[in-house]
Amino acid sequence: MKDLSAVLPDGNSFHFWEKPQNYTQTIYVDQNSESEIQDGSPLHPYKTISQAAELAVPGTHVVIRSGNYRETVSPKYGGSSPDAMITYEAEKNSEVIISASEEVTGFSRSTDWRLKGYGDERDISSIRVYEYDLDPDMFRGYNPFNAINLLHDRLFIEYDKTDMTTYLNRRGCIFVDGRPLEQVALYNQMSQKDGTYWVEANGQKVHFRLPGDEDPADHKIEVTVREQCFAPKTPFLNYIKVKGITMRHAATGAPVPQRGAISAYRGHHWVIENCTVDWSNCVGIDVGNECWHHEPGENQMIGYSVIRGCVIRDCGVCGIAGLFAEEMLIEDNLIEGTGWQKMELSWEAGGIKLHNSVNGLTRRNIFKNTFRADHIWYDCGNENNRITGNLFLNGIEQREAIFIECTREGINLIDNNIFWNIEGRFDPAKIPVEPGSSGWYKTREHDVVNGYAVYGEGTDRLHISHNLIAHARYGGYYAKPVGFRVSRMDRGGTSRKALLTNNIFYDCGESAITFPTEDNRSDGNLFLGLSGGFLRVMYPEPEVCLDLKTWQEFYGFDKNSQNGWFDLELDEEKLELKVVTAKKPVQGLRRSAARANYIHDPRDLKKVVKDENCVSDFYEEEKTAVEVLPGPFNELEYGRTYRIDPRKR
Repeated sequence: MKDLSAVLPDGNSFHFWEKPQNYTQTIYVDQNSESEIQDGSPLHPYKTISQAAELAVPGTHVVIRSGNYRETVSPKYGGSSPDAMITYEAEKNSEVIISASEEVTGFSRSTDWRLKGYGDERDISSIRVYEYDLDPDMFRGYNPFNAINLLHDRLFIEYDKTDMTTYLNRRGCIFVDGRPLEQVALYNQMSQKDGTYWVEANGQKVHFRLPGDEDPADHKIEVTVREQCFAPKTPFLNYIKVKGITMRHAATGAPVPQRGAISAYRGHHWVIENCTVDWSNCVGIDVGNECWHHEPGENQMIGYSVIRGCVIRDCGVCGIAGLFAEEMLIEDNLIEGTGWQKMELSWEAGGIKLHNSVNGLTRRNIFKNTFRADHIWYDCGNENNRITGNLFLNGIEQREAIFIECTREGINLIDNNIFWNIEGRFDPAKIPVEPGSSGWYKTREHDVVNGYAVYGEGTDRLHISHNLIAHARYGGYYAKPVGFRVSRMDRGGTSRKALLTNNIFYDCGESAITFPTEDNRSDGNLFLGLSGGFLRVMYPEPEVCLDLKTWQEFYGFDKNSQNGWFDLELDEEKLELKVVTAKKPVQGLRRSAARANYIHDPRDLKKVVKDENCVSDFYEEEKTAVEVLPGPFNELEYGRTYRIDPRKR
């Protein structure tokens, strides 16, 4: 049976390369073993994963038993082929954790530092600040408390546009019962907020204040001491599989270079499956060429890896990073809480950030509560990729959910996804105040407000089909040309020949569709709960803001599209969606509302011609008919519960 969600825009199926393994040896690891003999056998396992990593050769299965392994695992060898990989796997029913932190004890009350600023009259007698001398023997050459977050390549930082505080913070973190404290820049800032810590200039001592001014002796305190959890020391180790392991507390720096808690370190054909990445300081997983300053080797393969069924949670800047990574399969993952470092203007922030992605498939993932970063960012030179069947939930202070940048050749397809709540990232104080009718007759809209489901910048031939786009602060689709971003053989991007078909746009704040020019196409869409000028063309000036009727009449767009007036409700806990009757009446003048021909019952929607590139729905059920409903579901009706967790287990 053909895998319909794996068909790429060129009509060919994604290349699945994995094969069953016939292991030639098995090595066991158990840190809790009481055996004095260590030979890697089931009865005499090794105590550390690193011992096994020194010996594992192609065809080796490393089986790891429960435990919290406080080490960096650096494989010495890679596999040799798809059926002769090296696999590192948690034993069945075992909880295996690799921590980049160490548990510490022996704290004293902090002294000799001023806790209040000059002129501060507050009573701070109840505040309890503790200190801890970091043991140099814990670090072994890498002290994250003496290294700042700021990326090594600083070319792209726009210092005048961003608060540099978090960039200049130290990489070292303090965890209390598994949760991090918040780093502050000055000692006396701990008096303003509990749950904080401060690092002395030489990175040898930390001072911290627990939530509620509690005693650290009553809690589990961990400090990060290693950069990564699972990462080779030498590049280009290939055919490695990591399965069922939790990686915690990696003290990674901001990309570039891209160095994750789990790192393929420029190797290809990795499988990272059913793993968990928790609280990586900056990057969760890296699977690309690490840095654009590397000289690419002759015939070097980059990417060709699988990230499947993982939970990637609370990475400071980027969940999955892949520079020049081709033929990537990213499926069935939960990527949650990315971006808390507030380093979006380092231009590497996202749940997934790929550069020059070719023939890639990103499907059935959940992106949730991404903060000041994109859910997905494909940066420059992307061809023949498909983003399908994903749930994008809550982009907090997020400019756009998906960003496709400077992509000039081939088609990239975004289909059957659900976008819900893109807040936008802008300063409300900068929105122009237009009292009375002063803003009515302007010929151009201000560009302060953002919050887009899909943003194409200098990107041609982007296809967006059968998606549900809901609660986007600005709009569903926004694009602009990039005329002068050229280098070597590259050209500028026109943002033309976009194709938007059979989508549902619901409650988009300013505009459902904003085309940069007339040289784009849209049809078969459902505009739900929208009134006024929600369809826009920016060039040639002045831009126009139209309703569906005039959009059809003057531009010929959306000849088969419809207006609807009912509501959608989403339960974030259960991940369920329902169609309900509209809570408010149709907006606008009576005659205008009548001409809009709003459909109030989804059963009355007209079917539209299906997109030939989109042959299945959100549930991967085949669209067998020539005419289908707009949106990601084959059926749309009142009272039905749509389960929208796309992951397969």
